[in-house]
Amino acid sequence: MSASEDVSGSPPSATQITAVLPHSLREVLYLGTESGNIFVLELPSFRVLEDRTITSEAVLQWPGHSSAVTVGVQSLGRTMRIPEDYCNRRSCELVEALQEHPKNPEQILIGYSRGLIVLWDRQNKKVTQYFLGSQQLENLYWQRDGSQFISCHYDGSYSQWPVSSDNRQSLPLETLMPYGQLPYIIFQGGMPRASYGDRHSISVIHGSQQTAFDFTSRVIDFFVIFSSEPTAEFDDPSAMVVLAEEELIVIDLKSDGWPAVHPPYLASLHCSAITCSHHVSNIPLKLWERIISAGNKQNVHYSNMPWPIDGGTNIAPDPPQRDLLLTGHEDGTVRFWDASGVCLHLLYKLSTVRVFLTDADPNDNMNATGEDEWPPLRKVGTFDPYSDDPRLGIQKIYLCKYSGYLAVAGTAGQVLVMELNDEDAEHVVDYAEADLLQDQEGYRWKGHEKLKTRDGSVQFEAGFQPFVLVQCQPPAVVTSLALHSEWKLVAFGTSHGCGLFDHQQKQLVFVKCTLHPSDQLALEGPLSRVKSLKKSLRQSFRRIRRSRVSSRKRRGHGGNTSEIHEANARFDQDMLQEMELAPVQRKIEARSAEDSFTGFVRTLYFADTFLRDTKEIQLMHRAPVVGILVLDGHNIPLPEPLEVSHDLSKSPDMQGSHQLLVVSEEQFKVFTLPKVSSKLKLKLTALEGCRVRKVMVANFGSCKTDDYSENDLAVLTNLGDIQIISLPFLKLQIRYPCIRKEDVSGIASCVFTKYGQGFYLISPSEFERFSLSTKWLVEPRCVVDVPEFSSSNHMHDMSVVDNARKSRSPEGDPEYSGGGKRCLIRTSLGARLALEQKWIAKSNAPQASEYS
Repeated sequence: MSASEDVSGSPPSATQITAVLPHSLREVLYLGTESGNIFVLELPSFRVLEDRTITSEAVLQWPGHSSAVTVGVQSLGRTMRIPEDYCNRRSCELVEALQEHPKNPEQILIGYSRGLIVLWDRQNKKVTQYFLGSQQLENLYWQRDGSQFISCHYDGSYSQWPVSSDNRQSLPLETLMPYGQLPYIIFQGGMPRASYGDRHSISVIHGSQQTAFDFTSRVIDFFVIFSSEPTAEFDDPSAMVVLAEEELIVIDLKSDGWPAVHPPYLASLHCSAITCSHHVSNIPLKLWERIISAGNKQNVHYSNMPWPIDGGTNIAPDPPQRDLLLTGHEDGTVRFWDASGVCLHLLYKLSTVRVFLTDADPNDNMNATGEDEWPPLRKVGTFDPYSDDPRLGIQKIYLCKYSGYLAVAGTAGQVLVMELNDEDAEHVVDYAEADLLQDQEGYRWKGHEKLKTRDGSVQFEAGFQPFVLVQCQPPAVVTSLALHSEWKLVAFGTSHGCGLFDHQQKQLVFVKCTLHPSDQLALEGPLSRVKSLKKSLRQSFRRIRRSRVSSRKRRGHGGNTSEIHEANARFDQDMLQEMELAPVQRKIEARSAEDSFTGFVRTLYFADTFLRDTKEIQLMHRAPVVGILVLDGHNIPLPEPLEVSHDLSKSPDMQGSHQLLVVSEEQFKVFTLPKVSSKLKLKLTALEGCRVRKVMVANFGSCKTDDYSENDLAVLTNLGDIQIISLPFLKLQIRYPCIRKEDVSGIASCVFTKYGQGFYLISPSEFERFSLSTKWLVEPRCVVDVPEFSSSNHMHDMSVVDNARKSRSPEGDPEYSGGGKRCLIRTSLGARLALEQKWIAKSNAPQASEYS
């Protein structure tokens, strides 16, 4: 909001808010503004009480004379004199702080940015005491008995001021550069901005212990949790809660060293930019416990204090299974999140940096503080958006939940195969190189270099430890990854080709180059795509120009004008007839090898099936292939590796004929095996006008009986729609609008789960979760007990709201017919939780009620 003040006497308009004070009586809200005015809002209506507005003129009204102004009455031979340069409206510009008197709610301390501080009497609407600071003000804080307050200033100093009732001239008791000798002093900043202007710090001082907590994002606000009695002389702080711009941090002030408290929720998902995601459903208990054990060993630097913020009761049942969401990050880390419930909880963090030589030392401890370092800065929090080397970025992740093997691929062509170890270990990481340009001449890679590896043994902490590194040449971004733990094989693909590696024998099985001779784009790297875009635009304009020239030549060599018009009329009539015969079809032009990015390997798939001879299928429309699937003799997708041996799936039918489903961006096509002959296809782009971006087999179980379930394809398109397509007949079952089509990054980040759920990024720090299944739902269910206040009619009993919600549930909705159910749960970093739940009835049944 912005505004100014009308000198004609009309009430001042709203302006940018700089300070907020909710009064303890819960009747009004004070808003300090950039213009120096303080507006008073009635609660809960938020109506502006114009007669109670504290204007800068009201603050500066006093008996005066020409050279100086005398304020208050004479006491002890001393009067309070305000310098003339304070006697103007500029001294009251920008309200920096508002603090209520801790013992007298009728008095409010107002601090202005230039250093003027006043004590305002609410009842009499006048100033009772002035305090003149010599430096620009940053903040104010009362001592708990109200006899003194502390002002913090721009130059890093703070002053202690006495508050009296006899209107004596108020001078600061002391003005110090940090640090003082009070029992506890906690303040934001504390260091001269001329030297530490780029720091976001909060200083804590207690006796000889002094620490300036250094946050990696801007500090929005903080407060201290006290455990002392109201009659105590001093506060007894137990914890400090800091809301930074990117995360919420709690500091334990009772334990030695003031460690941070491990957050149970509101974790910083984007501590480093998320580059990929991978979801694994129904994790075995043994693997789950081993991952948690490895994560606990990483959290020894955290405090043992319980999370001090509580409230409400969780009434949601325990999750039916254990789910993991793995996120790859730009700094070369992989984070393991507990995705079983509503809140994502960090279990374990894996770093791949130790394998490579970078500018950062992997043994650096961000919480360490040098003994002789001054000021005593200490980094806190997990948000660290800066990457030492962009080539470390994780692009693909594949976890086998049965064997504990993990494959991770990165930006510079690195593929790491890891296994889970419960103890710290030091060993040599085996190295193999895969030359994807074998037998190709005349190619020169123009992109980044590969990462340099460490020589000799490398020390690894407990958790997933790499034992082999496969380096692709050229070191392009790994675009696809697959792992078969039973066969001990890992497959990888880039924009140049694909390779197969035996991680047990530590040797390459084969490599294949997929480049077309004219495909120079794959050799330029991501930094040269601008040139490629310009080239493609030039080619498009040349084709348009050639088509226009050829059409003019045809008109010039043709007969008379009437014949041309007649031919055009017949052509238009034929086109109209064709449109009437197929009103929804759109013409899809086949892509030439020169125009397409032919070498780009988008998907890899392991299958134990029948094949007569090694064959290569070339789709006529040349659209990129984004998914491959094999169905057994009962039209059921083949189980995952080791799934049958763990008695978690039936053995596939190897007697009947298998089918191969190839999913491209534009169509679905089924081939019979082992002959690889075409059987069925669905032209999605021609019929729907959209393209496939993500596809996965999802198992949809019945919410009424455990005996029935079916496998369908969950498809995300470039329009943000999710379509459910039946197997093996490729019939469209239902379509849901899920993501805005303009949200390109959200569509690219979407990941499906095995049981019809999904995640996608709605911002760099927020995942949104949706469900396509009526059986598998994750939704927040909680009760918050809010006390009623007789003076406030806006406070309602939670049971009333709870009953209202129950009345709108699907069970209480007569329109609900048990159809497709979609639940979108949004959890954001800024301490908010929103629930959007929609019930959609089947076929022609009317839509059920909605609430948010």
